[in-house]
Amino acid sequence: MVICQRSRVGKTPSGGMYHPARGKRKFEMGREPAHTKVGARNIVAIRTKMAGRKNRLLVCDVANVFNPATKIYSQSKIKTVKENTASRHFVRRNIMTKGALIETDAGMAKITSRPGQDGTINAVLVQ
Repeated sequence: MVICQRSRVGKTPSGGMYHPARGKRKFEMGREPAHTKVGARNIVAIRTKMAGRKNRLLVCDVANVFNPATKIYSQSKIKTVKENTASRHFVRRNIMTKGALIETDAGMAKITSRPGQDGTINAVLVQ
C-alpha cells in the first residue's frame, strides 16, 4: 500500500467529504522512515522529485561531534542512544533521529542533523 502524505481522506469540520472521488497522486507519495540504527555504516541513495538525491543513512557508528568549548569538530564512535524525543521506544531499539541524545567516546551529544535525509550524523556535545 502506498504511503500518502498530502491526500485528504475523511470529513471536513462541518461534516462534508474531502473530494471522495479523487485518487492518490504520485507527487503526494511518501516513504517509510529510515530508522537509523547504531552499527556498521550502511547508506542508500534515494531519488527525489526533479531528479534530486537524498542519502538515506540506515546504520552508522560514527558521528561528527562539535565541541562548543574548543570550537573543534571531531569524529567520535557512537556507543548507544540515551534519550530520544521522537519516541521513548526508539531508545530501546537504538534508533537515532534529530534531537536524540547519544553517548559517544567524546561524551554525551545531541544530534543536530537528520540522519534519514542528510546521510550523516552531526552532533553537539552537551555539558
